[in-house]
Amino acid sequence: MNPLVSKAVRRHSLAWLVAANGVGVLLAALLIWPDLNDLLAPLTYGRWIPLHLNGHLYGWGALPLVGALFKFYLPEDASSAHGARFALWVWSGALLYGCLTWLAGHTSGKIFLDWQGGARWGWSFALFFLWLILFRQARRPLSRSAQGLLGLLLLIPFLLYWVAGATVYPAINPHSGGATGASLLGSTLGVVAMFGALPWLLRLEVKAGQRPWRIYLAAFALTSSVYAGIGHGAASHHRPDQIIGLSCLLAWIPLVWSYARAFKWRPGSGRWLTAAFCWWVLLVITGLLIFLPEISERLKFTNALVAHSHLAMAGLITSFHLVILLNLAPARSPQVWSFWAWQLGCLLQVALLFWLGWQEGLDPAILYLRGGLTDWVYGLRLIIGLVMFVSSFVWLTDMGRTIDADQNH
Repeated sequence: MNPLVSKAVRRHSLAWLVAANGVGVLLAALLIWPDLNDLLAPLTYGRWIPLHLNGHLYGWGALPLVGALFKFYLPEDASSAHGARFALWVWSGALLYGCLTWLAGHTSGKIFLDWQGGARWGWSFALFFLWLILFRQARRPLSRSAQGLLGLLLLIPFLLYWVAGATVYPAINPHSGGATGASLLGSTLGVVAMFGALPWLLRLEVKAGQRPWRIYLAAFALTSSVYAGIGHGAASHHRPDQIIGLSCLLAWIPLVWSYARAFKWRPGSGRWLTAAFCWWVLLVITGLLIFLPEISERLKFTNALVAHSHLAMAGLITSFHLVILLNLAPARSPQVWSFWAWQLGCLLQVALLFWLGWQEGLDPAILYLRGGLTDWVYGLRLIIGLVMFVSSFVWLTDMGRTIDADQNH
């Protein structure tokens, strides 16, 4: 991969991680000292939430994957490098414009689909412009699988514009009791599919004697058939087919590990791969437990679900996206202390929020008592958030620079 492109991907990706983490620290402070909202008005808590969520999803959560697409499709010539870097600026510019509109109060209220007005058009254009760069400057000839992926990617700008509309489904659905086993299984299968495709996109070598694709594809087909066979729509947490369907994900714990070990990852990836796998195990097991009857009734709409989302994003996605950035091209590996500061900070934050959510299930009023248990948890969360913010900033300063291996590429 062209070293200028890999460095640009690292900088844009990590800059959005730092920015979204900074907003997260602000939100954590506002939970402890709500009077600060008066000083910030009209830029109060509700105005900042979309920036935190969307900055993580569309910035840090997406740009390393864009880097993987660049590595797979684009040659290493100067023309492709220029187009790729320009596409990254269009992407970040459209996302930044969206942040400004959300701060101004222009949002649909639909979580992760807050795009409205000009921001909705601008974001769809950024996605289409990225596709255009991939299509026009891709290596030729393209395999059938590469052509098929390009065809699927072309649908995304139009689908996202459509689902962001106010008429597609309401911001709050009065007919939904929450996620079902089928919906959770389907969304997780999407993550499994992306993970399965990443070694192919990153052009990783397979270790001698390994044939990871066959088992992975067979398991994916089998789990997909389970997903198709269980009930969809308004399905209860108490239905056995929903629990059995979600339980199928337990089989993916060893499958994911054996699949990851079948490839030759760049030096420095090992600790991040191991961390991502550990978060994956926790995500699958806790996701199943939270879904079970009695437990789901107690933890629904509590901080336990906030903990689970942090487990997914700050734990699994962040660890694995560091693996992606390290495997685009030779790059500085983050300092070891920052790795442990992030991982331990995330683990402690998740544990605290799970514990608080369990207490909420017994007594929801604890959220509204000043100086009590909740304030102590939120205070520790703020301190942990600051440590994680500093860690991500160190990653940006370290990985955003060039190394000799880049220069000699």
